[in-house]
Amino acid sequence: MNTIDAGTAADIALLIVLIGAVVLLLLSTRSRRHRISQRVRQATMRRAADSAGDEPGLANMGQRVARRVTRLGEIVPLFDAFQREALARQLVSAGFRDRRAVAGMVGVKIVVGALLALVAIVLSAHVPRVGNYFAARVVIMAAAFIVGMILPEYVLSFLIGRRQRSISACLPDALDLLVICTNAGNSLVVSIKRVARELTSICPPLADEFAVTADELQIGADSATALRNMAARTGLPSVRGLVSTLIQSQQYGTPITQSLRMLSRAERAAQVFTLEEKAAKLAPKMVLPMMLFVLPTVGLISAGPAFLRLLTVFK
Repeated sequence: MNTIDAGTAADIALLIVLIGAVVLLLLSTRSRRHRISQRVRQATMRRAADSAGDEPGLANMGQRVARRVTRLGEIVPLFDAFQREALARQLVSAGFRDRRAVAGMVGVKIVVGALLALVAIVLSAHVPRVGNYFAARVVIMAAAFIVGMILPEYVLSFLIGRRQRSISACLPDALDLLVICTNAGNSLVVSIKRVARELTSICPPLADEFAVTADELQIGADSATALRNMAARTGLPSVRGLVSTLIQSQQYGTPITQSLRMLSRAERAAQVFTLEEKAAKLAPKMVLPMMLFVLPTVGLISAGPAFLRLLTVFK
């Protein structure tokens, strides 16, 4: 096994010193009261974890690692209040509503950045014409750390997009169920709770959003505010249309069943238009794969025997 040379060890030490200096600099800007409250909260969490008596296991180890990463995100104030609020909205859109989700995301960004920086340090020493220069290795380490900080945001965007597609695909069925429930004489809160229960196994993201909205309506919150919160969490135009329809029906006294039925038809028509658009784009997208894979094969099959016969004739 190859041992780490002195240059790589120096790079690792530099990385540790830089991370420590950044952490100390950020911690020094925080107020004393916030640091004291943070330590009290950490001590309370530590006592609660010790009193729970977690048994050793893979799940418990994962929970402990998640708690440590979240604690790292709470200690290091990497973003300001505005950036953390925007990150919290993205996490809510992805389905993460825990109060410590932002701290966990910040901790994940730091850990991924540090791991990629460590990998870059180890690998850059073996790159020819680059590993011999200390400054080049430092630049590679910094670039890897930045990439590691950005990478979790792309993963979060992918999760948000997948959740939004799932909600958009199941929304017409949910509207039909709402129409059935309102026709049966149920109120809006009861209808939303029943639809959420029915969609639990079919579309968990939409069922979760309906369940949260029903809970907000049941505890006495303003119906318009609760519905707008659902639209803000999902971030879909179709859900915003549903929310606007329900709010207008409550304000002007129009029948909710008729509005929901019309909205369901519009959503199904929009889905049909989307499928037709994808089908129309399929032919131009198939041109390049056919030219690269199908056309050479057809030419080889059609011209291959003639070419072989010409070789036989002319030897």
